[in-house]
Amino acid sequence: MRKIITSVIMLAAVTIVNAKQKVTINISATPLQTITGFGAACCYGAMEPFAKDTNPVKLLYGDESAIGLNIMRMEISPNFVGDVVVPEWGNWDTPYDWNGSLPSAKIVKERGGIVFGTPWSPPGDYKTNGTAQGGNADDQGNQEGRLRLDCYDKFFPWLNMFLQWMHDHGVDVDAVSIQNEPDWWVSYSGCLYTPDEQLNLVKNYAHMLDRTTYNGVRLISAEPLGFDPSYSNKLLNDPTAREQIDIIAGHIYGHPPLNNLKSAASLAKMYGKEVWMTEHSVSDNIGDRLPTWQEQLEFAEEVNECLQAGCTGYIYWYMRAHWAFVSTGESKYGEANRVKNRLLPRAYVMSHFSKYVTGSTLLESTCSFDLTTNANIETSAFIKGDSLIVLAINRLENDRDFIIKLPYNVTSGEVVLSLSNDSEELCQKSTIDISEPSQRLVVDLPGESVATYIFKLENSSTPVQEVMASGQIGQTVYYDLQGRRLNTPRGFCIERHADGTTRKVFMNE
Repeated sequence: MRKIITSVIMLAAVTIVNAKQKVTINISATPLQTITGFGAACCYGAMEPFAKDTNPVKLLYGDESAIGLNIMRMEISPNFVGDVVVPEWGNWDTPYDWNGSLPSAKIVKERGGIVFGTPWSPPGDYKTNGTAQGGNADDQGNQEGRLRLDCYDKFFPWLNMFLQWMHDHGVDVDAVSIQNEPDWWVSYSGCLYTPDEQLNLVKNYAHMLDRTTYNGVRLISAEPLGFDPSYSNKLLNDPTAREQIDIIAGHIYGHPPLNNLKSAASLAKMYGKEVWMTEHSVSDNIGDRLPTWQEQLEFAEEVNECLQAGCTGYIYWYMRAHWAFVSTGESKYGEANRVKNRLLPRAYVMSHFSKYVTGSTLLESTCSFDLTTNANIETSAFIKGDSLIVLAINRLENDRDFIIKLPYNVTSGEVVLSLSNDSEELCQKSTIDISEPSQRLVVDLPGESVATYIFKLENSSTPVQEVMASGQIGQTVYYDLQGRRLNTPRGFCIERHADGTTRKVFMNE
């Protein structure tokens, strides 16, 4: 195991001469979006035995886990109820129904997490091709699977049925999506929508989603394959549809985060909508091997770039796969994957975000390395309560002096380092000693590493304390985690009661 010595040198009036090259982050006090969280999918396939093995969510979710995920994606199967054993095609030996993700969803909810459902297809009876299949199977020729116009008024009542079934079985679902990849013609479950068709569905029928009965359940847009902004822009530019949509979502296959996603997020931000990246894997096609450490660093870059592009939530693809977070038990993929249900290196890389960044607010910052797709060094900065968090990803071999210029004084800190796929070099923690409050630090940034620096703000510099100290007493009011008063409570926020006491809450809009 590599021995890493983390040091901090206060730059007051002394010039430090160091042979190592430098990288600098300049952090402003300007807040960007608040981060709702991070997660993965619990779907049929790599999660076998479906509906029985809850070990992946136990390893990954909640404060008690080493990883700290808090969002789980599940499929809303096209079957109406949970007692159908097989779908309308194929010969699957595992129930493909609403039961599938239920046990895992219960655990996520018990641990304070968010559960949302995505249809891969509405019921076949609602579709032009009469089946839940997407429409390009050999026996269907060129017949496309679309929602029939005379069934638009059935779609949201069907989602209500799903919400009621889940509630009756112990899970209050937090959000539902319109459609998985509406722009991708597939032989498995699928349904095609053009941007105009989705607009019609949401504008004229989304009022049928029963938000009152189902605890203010939120509506997520369709999730296009490459985060095509034409889908979300159509919704947001229409006042009626915009009122119905809470979260803009999509995937980034073939389109890096700083392209389509960033474009879609810019309009979403104008209207105060959350933006979730709801499915992707950077290395699910690697074959019979585990990801290299450089591929793990590329994964960290992807998550960081999604946040920089405007995301408030990042949801990975399968939570269990040899290229994902939890091992499958198949020895052909390497020794680390041989034992089933063991945390893989990618999970620990994800924890740099999910364990520390969830609930924080991204701060505007600049880095001496330009933020471009697959840049050699990437950085981000976040504020969370009385902590200021700086994240750095260094894909270069050589160590760097990392100069951190802060908007507030900090008094102490620690660093969490991940240095290789070796379990002993994942999420090492060490203390950063700061002799006196300062807004300028120099710390070590090792080569080929993911590093999370967590600094405590000086009391007089803490935005939450400053703003809430002048807040009104005598009524319940809400602030975001940076102490800004909210007109409508949303996301992670601070609830201040009439007696002056406070608590941190998650408002499920």
